[in-house]
Amino acid sequence: MTAGAPSQQPEQAERGSDNSSSNRPTGVYAGFRTFVREDPAALVGGVLLATIVVSAVLAPVIAPHGPLAQDQFHVGAGSSGSHLLGTDQLGRDIFSRLVYGARSSLLIGAGSVLLALVVGTVFGTLAGYYGGRVDAVISAAIDLVLAFPLLILAILVVIVLGPNLWNVIFAISVSQFPVFVRVARSLALSLRQREFVEASISLGSSDLKVMRKHVLPNVLPLMMVQATTTIGLAILSGAALSFLGIGLQPPTPDWGRMVSELGVFVFTRPELPFYPGAAIALTVVAANLLGDGLVKIADPLGRRVL
Repeated sequence: MTAGAPSQQPEQAERGSDNSSSNRPTGVYAGFRTFVREDPAALVGGVLLATIVVSAVLAPVIAPHGPLAQDQFHVGAGSSGSHLLGTDQLGRDIFSRLVYGARSSLLIGAGSVLLALVVGTVFGTLAGYYGGRVDAVISAAIDLVLAFPLLILAILVVIVLGPNLWNVIFAISVSQFPVFVRVARSLALSLRQREFVEASISLGSSDLKVMRKHVLPNVLPLMMVQATTTIGLAILSGAALSFLGIGLQPPTPDWGRMVSELGVFVFTRPELPFYPGAAIALTVVAANLLGDGLVKIADPLGRRVL
């Protein structure tokens, strides 16, 4: 009896460890708990960004006034019961315009990044998978685009095409897609040398089938992470174009345009241009915090493929 007792303890300990491991959360829930526990800043960024998105979607419900409605009896007025943050020089409610302005800013950020993501993933995957002349031509074109500062390139595109919402989205995507091309190219170049890709090619699969079934499914997750980290810069670029007067045109509510329009109050009522500026800053910081957290999940060592 005593001789057999020690041999039972490891078995019990092993069963106990099996039971404890079986009680551990797995899958998406485990990933979410790890995300919350290890990176609370990213959680704060995600909650803040989600709040801004919900506010933009529910703008007609949240805003007490229309974004273009003018109150001629309260022009340039301060905060009051009817106007939470006051009114601008035309009597428009600043809070309402801030809420509606989130729509255009988020649309510019998400739309331009989505377009850059699609184009960059396609060209980057082609360059990394085929290599040779295809890689050389695409890489040379990307180097040419990167020779221009991103904002200057976006300004040039908008000036050529004209200032409106879709041209602003296209201009910012043109300035952003080289980053996505480089990321996709690096990932595809690495995947091209993997055994499962070479095995699929040796079995007679076409290049299109190999990229669709093996390369893209492994490239897209990290590309989505890269997109999240780029949204903040895209929103900031859209606000800069509107501030310069070549982005969204009045009377469309836009945060960058509001900073420019309310700049006339900078010495008398400096809080007025501060409101849209703070909205831009909070949105960009929230997107960056969330993006950094997703980078850590996708790559625990913190390496970025650029």
